[in-house]
Amino acid sequence: MNKQTLSEWIEQLRQDPNVVHWHEIEPKEADTVPFPTELNPRLRAALEARGIASLYTHQASAYEAVRSGRNIVAVTPTASGKTLCYNLPVLQAIAEAPESRALYLFPTKALAQDQKNELHEIIAEMGTPIYSYTYDGDTAPALRQKIRQAGHIVITNPDMLHTAILPHHTKWMSLFEQLRYVVIDELHTYRGVFGSHVANVIRRLKRICAFYGSRPTFICTSATIANPQELAERLIGEPVALIDNNGAPRGRKHIVFYNPPVVERTMNVRQSATKTAVELARQLLRNHIPTIVFARSRVRAELILSHLQAAVKGRIGETMVRGYRGGYLPNERRAIEKGLRSGDIIGVVSTNALELGVDIGQLQACILAGYPGTIASTWQQAGRAGRRHGDSLVIMVAGSSPLDQYIAAHPEYFFARSPETARINPDNMLILVDHLKCAAYELPFRRGETFGGVEVEEVLDFLAEQGVLYERSGRWHWMSEAFPAQNISLRSAAQENVVIIDVSDTARHRVIGEMDRFSAMTLLHEEAIYLHEGTQYQVEQLDWEEKKAYVRQVDVEYFTDANLAVQLEVLSEDRTAERGAMAVKYGDVSVRAMATMFKKLKLSTFENIGWGPIRLPEETLHTSAAWLEWMEVPPRFSPALFEHILVGIANVLGHLVPMFVMCDRSDIHVVPQLKAPHSGRPTIFLYDRYPGGIGLSEALFERYEQMLAKVKEWVERCPCADGCPSCIGALDAAGMPVKHELVQFLAEQLAVRSGSSA
Repeated sequence: MNKQTLSEWIEQLRQDPNVVHWHEIEPKEADTVPFPTELNPRLRAALEARGIASLYTHQASAYEAVRSGRNIVAVTPTASGKTLCYNLPVLQAIAEAPESRALYLFPTKALAQDQKNELHEIIAEMGTPIYSYTYDGDTAPALRQKIRQAGHIVITNPDMLHTAILPHHTKWMSLFEQLRYVVIDELHTYRGVFGSHVANVIRRLKRICAFYGSRPTFICTSATIANPQELAERLIGEPVALIDNNGAPRGRKHIVFYNPPVVERTMNVRQSATKTAVELARQLLRNHIPTIVFARSRVRAELILSHLQAAVKGRIGETMVRGYRGGYLPNERRAIEKGLRSGDIIGVVSTNALELGVDIGQLQACILAGYPGTIASTWQQAGRAGRRHGDSLVIMVAGSSPLDQYIAAHPEYFFARSPETARINPDNMLILVDHLKCAAYELPFRRGETFGGVEVEEVLDFLAEQGVLYERSGRWHWMSEAFPAQNISLRSAAQENVVIIDVSDTARHRVIGEMDRFSAMTLLHEEAIYLHEGTQYQVEQLDWEEKKAYVRQVDVEYFTDANLAVQLEVLSEDRTAERGAMAVKYGDVSVRAMATMFKKLKLSTFENIGWGPIRLPEETLHTSAAWLEWMEVPPRFSPALFEHILVGIANVLGHLVPMFVMCDRSDIHVVPQLKAPHSGRPTIFLYDRYPGGIGLSEALFERYEQMLAKVKEWVERCPCADGCPSCIGALDAAGMPVKHELVQFLAEQLAVRSGSSA
């Protein structure tokens, strides 16, 4: 049988009845400018030896801005040459002044390794003694001293900067005294709790630089998000110039939304995205079309890989299709990346590990087995196909979840709007206090000194009263011998975390993560299915007193969802917007929660296949929330029907929240109450599931009209008769016209013009 070309296969795909939307992005020629006249001749020759004879417009703009001393954030698509936005000014500065230093921060080890290799190739071509090293947990002790003393460019990650570099800054004097540039790559990954922590790590970094007499320029790069400049300025605490005049070329790209066929009409259940992705990838690979498949979890990635290898074994050989995910050894990853670049491997199944900018060469097709969760991630993954030249194909296979189905039914939402907003809150008090401790250990605080522009004397006085610091002659000093950074995770808002211990290997137990106590109630209770980097674990024991959860790897076709009995107390109302009989409010709340039971839900259909009790004490969380509050139950509704309407709205909101802020579903908790204790009124609360809040609920407060409109639209378009798990949930509301009344009710709410806001 003759092989089809990609163009022939695309024409065949156009006839598939499950294609619900087809979008073409036209090809574009490169927009270039000559090299700057002052560019070092050796650097120019090194670039020309790599086939780079000019700069894309965004690279030139970044170079000029950085050379003039401005902080920048470069925002262009995947594979548009953002790396040169920072390598060019850094290498030029070191060539001009060999004592200059730079610090590169990457969110993952794999990306740091990849960027190091590219940087080393340019340096080797230059033939100039510029020393660049990776400094992470794998760095040999013998090499560490050399890096501290002689590293022109130190490549690391935020966690190492937090725990290994800043607390020991006296060993890094040559770096901090001459630090001219700090590079923050993949800026969009620094959001939520992690981004809030990293913003404070940057505050500590700048404080130490000031102590040694340096003031570095920050060079950030990001995928396309709605607020890159705002995020960069919040992260580094300084003005930032936006560079987004993309000059990179691109080939024609076909983006296809594919909705699998319905297999169970009563509950509106479709064929799984995993099965559909396997079939589409099999056809592409049998035609030798280089393809990448992105799976939502490590388990799904391995499942798709095994099916694909079996399907193509007789045609192309199973070694030409490989997996790529967290957990693979570094040498395995390097071999797979090399095989993809050389063409020895034509298919790869990956988790989002390959979403970031690791160089894997030219792929023609990309299949997403389920919506990645955000528009930014979808574009990052789609950018893996058709890197610069030639036609490429991207197929997003929708899963059964309400968010996936919404995207499939509303392609205009995906293509017509800016991607989501990334939020951080560096001034979250729990996070801020942790980093004040770290900063006080690194350098004593002077009276009158601010921390990233924040007045902190009251907090320092409090820490002194607690015996954490002591004050002498107008300075606060650290009291303990141990340094605090080692006990502070950048991934969690609270220190009282539950440590997660993998006991799959009886001979070697290992810590794989940690989680705040409040989240642990619903995610780490006994028998819970816990996901870590895509791998499924079952919780065998939760030692609540010792704050330890013991988990074992499993491979099951269900997930768990815990019920929380929640009581909310409104502590303050900071903002209000009135809309007829409805008010939308934002403020601080206290959440008292007790996990009562959990359900086992089938992965493909969300069908309830079992349950169990949870026996844990009540926990209290102080956080921020937005809430929708109605004056009364509308007269035409019985209390029972209106309660079902509130629950239905809350169910859809819980699924669609990631459309409005860059977060996971679990980052925001939605609670409907027919009679809220603070007011006695029907209310739906949306609160940050992190102590102190991280800004998510405030962003939702500002977009409540859009949220309600999306809820109405989604429920209205769902093909079910009167509600199902894919829209308002599986409600015990037999005989009640919940779906019709919910849509009508929201239509009335949205028709009322906004009143005053404060």
